[in-house]
Amino acid sequence: MATDRTLTELGYYLLAGGAADPSLVIDEAVAGERLGLGTAFLSERFNLKELGALSGAACASTSAMTIALGTTNHNLRHPIVFASWATTLHRLSGGRFMPGIGRGIAPIQQAFGIPAVTTAQMEDFVGLMRRLWHGEVIFNHEGPAGSFPILHLDASFDEDIDMSLVAFGPESLALGGRAFDAVILHTFFTEETVERSVRTVKEAAEQAGRDPASVTVWSCLATVEDSIDEELRLRKTVGRLATYLQGYGDLLVHTNRWDPAVLDRFRSDTVVSSVPGAIDTLATIDQLEHISGLIPDAWLEPSATGSATACAERVSAELDLGADAVILHGATPLELEAVVAAYRERDARPAG
Repeated sequence: MATDRTLTELGYYLLAGGAADPSLVIDEAVAGERLGLGTAFLSERFNLKELGALSGAACASTSAMTIALGTTNHNLRHPIVFASWATTLHRLSGGRFMPGIGRGIAPIQQAFGIPAVTTAQMEDFVGLMRRLWHGEVIFNHEGPAGSFPILHLDASFDEDIDMSLVAFGPESLALGGRAFDAVILHTFFTEETVERSVRTVKEAAEQAGRDPASVTVWSCLATVEDSIDEELRLRKTVGRLATYLQGYGDLLVHTNRWDPAVLDRFRSDTVVSSVPGAIDTLATIDQLEHISGLIPDAWLEPSATGSATACAERVSAELDLGADAVILHGATPLELEAVVAAYRERDARPAG
């Protein structure tokens, strides 16, 4: 294979984690496209990562790479606003924009008074988007996504816009298979969980009468290469997983079939409870080192770490598990340069 080909099977996140300077989205988008990565993902945070602004900037500053949402919640915007946003960027980018939704983090939604997201709502919502993008006038819609007297964009529209779903549990995975074009898995999924998740998505697609190959399953693989500063590596591994355990530890532990007693010990630890927010952002190096002793090595293993060559091998192994594509999660294009080069070297080797 050509060593300069676009790596359509690889993606990364723009402004991974927190973002003090949203203007960096432009630099990171340009750099990722220069590396030849196929897709740049954006996730929403309620501070400096509003996706309407960021996705427009990313689409406008690139010319070939797909810009995808991974993700927002459908109930943060009226269906007409969401559908118009997607159509605008679909045309602005020449068809390179992929909107996406997910269930979200229940404690945050509850705190902000945002209604909890259900599987039925997301299925209803994606159906509405498909109809609006194809010019339909929708009268008196009564469904899980809401009640709307009329929904309409433009009768001339006939847009085929791919849409992604961030999925965790079996219900969401099955929904992705039957109704979405791409499914994004969660970070720190074990090999068995990745295989099981892919199987759930593909079987659901087939049962819905779709071609399973038409639904792209993205594995989200924390990628932390050795040249990164030690403290930053600790934040991107221990800190990142600890933050997930803070937010939805029960779900992650249940999904991976890990020992819930370990999660109980983590939650009862006084150092963990002393961090006033996201551990990957706010914990000191001493706190991170302490927390690293609470998390089993096996829980951190589902990631690409070590040398650039070792990271590239781990990415290839993730594809061997059945994932169609891999997000090199939590790293900037600069941090990924050596890994991508090592991956290209493997890619160029003759088969056998």
